[in-house]
Amino acid sequence: MNLTLHVWRQKGPGERGRMERYEARDISEHMSFLEMLDVVNEGLIGEGKEPIAFDHDCREGICGMCGFMINGMAHGPQRGTTVCQLHMRQFQDGDTLYLEPWRARAFPVVKDLIVDRSAFDRIIAAGGYISVSTGSAVEANAIPIAKEKADLAMDAAACIGCGACVAACKNGSAMLFVAAKVSQLALLPQGHAERQQRVEAMVAQMDAEGFGSCSNTYACEAECPKNISVTHIARLNSEYLKAKLV
Repeated sequence: MNLTLHVWRQKGPGERGRMERYEARDISEHMSFLEMLDVVNEGLIGEGKEPIAFDHDCREGICGMCGFMINGMAHGPQRGTTVCQLHMRQFQDGDTLYLEPWRARAFPVVKDLIVDRSAFDRIIAAGGYISVSTGSAVEANAIPIAKEKADLAMDAAACIGCGACVAACKNGSAMLFVAAKVSQLALLPQGHAERQQRVEAMVAQMDAEGFGSCSNTYACEAECPKNISVTHIARLNSEYLKAKLV
């Protein structure tokens, strides 16, 4: 398989970026997308050129480190898949692919396809946790939790914080990410004690980071690699309104 790549190249946050063209030759359909980029980078290094910088870690679709736009779609064309788990069999020989970093005010470009997502860390630090006494783990059945709520909480907890929701939203909103983190803890009894200050603090930090408002187009849900539902945004809004009323 032979492909033409147009890749965003940017040396640093304060530098001007541009699209550059590369040829990906003899690519196996069984390679992952990042393995294909590894092959391209090996060729660039062999020619004494600067390799394409991109984020990755586990390459198992778990850590949320990887992610960029492929032909205008966050993580590429396959739904419910991170870019590291996207395989080249999803493309055709001779395809032309455009690779760009997440585009959002709150995600400044570090280099090439890498963006700074530390804004998510600061939102979590603002309240995305529960305060508990340390020690040995409590017995698993000590706090009864209805299966329906446990399942919903697990669905929200599937969020890996990759930032695809922000990149997919025309307003650069982080509502789906924040909603998943708030919803996960609001559904469980362990999170009830701090639920009011949690949602207020996390929403305030989200706004301070420069994320936009929800666009209500459901683009975040459509391109989320973990299929997080926008119903969690409704729960976030409900939690926020209740906190303000109290």
